[in-house]
Amino acid sequence: MRPTSLDEVAGQSHLLRPGSPLVLLARPDVSTGAATSVILWGPPGTGKTTLAQAIARSSGRRFVELSAVTAGVKDVREVMQEALTQRDLYDHSTILFLDEIHRFTKAQQDALLPGVENGWIVLIAATTENPSFSVISPLLSRSLLLTLQSLTDDDLGLLIDRAVADSRGLGGSVTLDADARAALVRLASGDARRALTALEAAASLAEPAADADEAVDAPTITADDVANAVDRALLRYDRQGDEHYDVISAFIKSIRGSDVDASLHYLARMVEAGEDPRFIARRLVISAAEDIGLADPQALVIAVAAADAVAFIGMPEGRIPLAEATAYLATTAKSNAAYLAIDKAIADVRAGGFGRVPAHLRDAHYPGAKRLGHGKGYIYPHDSDIGVSAQQYLPDDLVGRRYYEPTNHGAERDVQARLDKIRRILGGR
Repeated sequence: MRPTSLDEVAGQSHLLRPGSPLVLLARPDVSTGAATSVILWGPPGTGKTTLAQAIARSSGRRFVELSAVTAGVKDVREVMQEALTQRDLYDHSTILFLDEIHRFTKAQQDALLPGVENGWIVLIAATTENPSFSVISPLLSRSLLLTLQSLTDDDLGLLIDRAVADSRGLGGSVTLDADARAALVRLASGDARRALTALEAAASLAEPAADADEAVDAPTITADDVANAVDRALLRYDRQGDEHYDVISAFIKSIRGSDVDASLHYLARMVEAGEDPRFIARRLVISAAEDIGLADPQALVIAVAAADAVAFIGMPEGRIPLAEATAYLATTAKSNAAYLAIDKAIADVRAGGFGRVPAHLRDAHYPGAKRLGHGKGYIYPHDSDIGVSAQQYLPDDLVGRRYYEPTNHGAERDVQARLDKIRRILGGR
């Protein structure tokens, strides 16, 4: 099912616009000297090898493929010498596709430089790791770095439908029901290779019995066939539908209710369904501030750290910091006092209850401010033995208004005692 031209490639539209380096590289009328070597960086199954082969077929260039897992310096030098011979004797240009270039040592990558620099080959290298750390600088500077993105659900659906109907695939020998198609898309998680492998395995289970005497319609692949093929139970989960909202709602409410086991269950459902881990992490950060607050100030720190960790390491390992944060948030003390406080303050502001900033609190740094009385009478709290000075902070219209009311949960017990003393010093509020 590999595309024979760039027109058949699903996804990566940002790299395949008219006039883009890959499109120019695929044109047979573009000379080797004008073609640019490229490094394709992206997750598995996003089309790195597919793009290289489609370019070779479309351009008519000689295509040589090496894998950094098995090739050494000797293999690279042989390819370089043969490319030079083909160019000089037959005027044939060569595309060298090097898979997993990040596995090459510095010495092996150095062997590529003469061919790339002198135009003996056009290098298309593929890597799943950041080239800035895994590819030597001279090679990076002589190549364009192009980033591939995980395929979208629409891209995967297009590939699956094509594989069912195309003679290169299943050739219409089976049909695919909607639930099975959605399951394949979901299980693939942006990886075309995984989607097609699961489709092929499911199709073999859906085939009619070999001894069937009567003519039968093409067998239909069902969601059960997909589940049996990949040996994995299929979750009913739609990342844009009711299940998406129901599960995340149950997740947050379980954390709020301090049921750590239920919280981890719903986290597992989202992880297995391919939910965006950044979405889960964002909800944890919100929960830490909304439902825990100052009852445990460390909760927000841990939630933010989990979000950073997921962005840094990705999935599937990202499930581990997500689980750690979930367990911490579910088992710690809870308070929504800070959340209620800001909403009450916003309600007053929206209702027009804001008044003017007291004169002694206004900015007194600009010329003429003191003549207006700005800053006059302000008491610097650090000059006080107790670090709190008795003066008015709220506008006149709101004197005595209370927004934040700590609970007796967790660390807020200490906050409550301290706040009672502060409010007495500030004026008995």
